Amino acid sequence: MFLAMNRFKIHPSFSQDFEKVWRERDSFLSEVPGFKNFSLLRGPEYEDHVLYVSHSVWESEDAFTQWTESEAFRKAHRQSSAPKGTYLGHPALETFTAVIEE
Repeated sequence: MFLAMNRFKIHPSFSQDFEKVWRERDSFLSEVPGFKNFSLLRGPEYEDHVLYVSHSVWESEDAFTQWTESEAFRKAHRQSSAPKGTYLGHPALETFTAVIEE
C-alpha cells in the first residue's frame, strides 16, 4: 500500500470555497488502475490559515506515479482553480509506503 498526502494551508475566509472546489470536481480517480480511496481532511484552524490534507491510497508507488503522468491527472487538475488568495503557498506532498498492514 502507498499513501500520498498533500498538505494545504488555506486562508480562513476561503475554506468553504476550497472545500467546494474539491466537492464538485471530477477526480477521474475511479478510472485509474491501482487507486484505492481518497479523502479530503480538514485540520486545525490557526490565526492565518486552515490546514487541509488530501489523502489518497494506492496499491503501489508505481500506481501513484503512473496516475501523476496520466491524462486523468491532467484533467482533474485542470479544473482545480480556486479564488485568488485561497492558497497560502504551494501544497506540500508527503508520501508513505506501508510496512505493516492488518
